[in-house]
Amino acid sequence: MNPLGLITTPAPEGLVALPAKLLACHEIASVAEELAAEMGLDPRRHRSATLVTCDQDDSLYVALDHATKFAEVDVVFGKSFYAGAAHSSGPYSGEVLGIIAGADPEHVREGVWALADGLETIHFHTFVGEGRPAFFAHVIGETGRYLAPLAGIEVGAPMAYLIAPPLEAVVGVDAALKAANVRLATWMPPPSETNFAGAYLVGDLADVEAGALAFVEAIREIVRSPLQGLRRPMRDRR
Repeated sequence: MNPLGLITTPAPEGLVALPAKLLACHEIASVAEELAAEMGLDPRRHRSATLVTCDQDDSLYVALDHATKFAEVDVVFGKSFYAGAAHSSGPYSGEVLGIIAGADPEHVREGVWALADGLETIHFHTFVGEGRPAFFAHVIGETGRYLAPLAGIEVGAPMAYLIAPPLEAVVGVDAALKAANVRLATWMPPPSETNFAGAYLVGDLADVEAGALAFVEAIREIVRSPLQGLRRPMRDRR
């Protein structure tokens, strides 16, 4: 898979990968009935579960979705932690907790293996240089059974998952919507639990990719000129 998940379009230059790291992965072969009920597990389909933590929340969400395309599992929980991985509650907490459930341990193991494999190419990026912002711009060519309902689209439809710090996210999403024939399926306003923001954009694959690239380039322009909007009004020039 190309950087940013791009399928038909070359990746932009000057990107630096920020690999995601799984911090903990623990299997419960048979979840206690009372706990399963509290977690919302369907007893007809969910007997086993695996809990996963990661140092990048959005990367894990896409990897959880990736798992549903390769195994008979459901994502029954996914939640980011407040303040981010740098302020986690424990050494294995990271930035997010995800839970995959299935009928038996083997199905769940297949899902977790696909998740871990997906994380090899699903991660944040930044630009070359010191003090550049981290951002997540990932094109999902075919959504799985986790993210598709959250975006309000059919399973298998493409989408762009775009996340950045608050200012960069707003400017980037605006640029993406203007650059391509895409629709804003989900807006995640600032601040998120990890003080970021972003959106799900949907449309045809080529348009989704064009939107993701416009998002990246808009952030690049902010890096080049962070005070671009500080201009003397015309009425003060007379």
